[in-house]
Amino acid sequence: MLDRVKLIIALLLVTGGFVSFYYFQDQMALLYRVLVLLATIGVAVAIAVKTALGVQLVSFARGASMEMRKSVWPSRRETTQTTMIVLVMVSVVGLMIFIIDSILRWAVKALV
Repeated sequence: MLDRVKLIIALLLVTGGFVSFYYFQDQMALLYRVLVLLATIGVAVAIAVKTALGVQLVSFARGASMEMRKSVWPSRRETTQTTMIVLVMVSVVGLMIFIIDSILRWAVKALV
């Protein structure tokens, strides 16, 4: 129950931050409105992280970050080769579709 209250408070803070951002559009400079919005979002995130759902989310994000570090990224050469293969295949398929479309257009014109 307490977690729900914390999440509702966080949601209300974010909503209030966005409402105030647009409500004070004529009275405050953009920099101050952005700073207030960022501060309210920061407080809301700090409150939301203290809930059970927030703890799970942070744990998931840490696990995902560790898994990303384990990934082996392709080299520049491999990326260039893969890009060239994709470009060639897209061109070949595009040419095939153009030829088939031209043949069908000719056949329809011949029938009409």
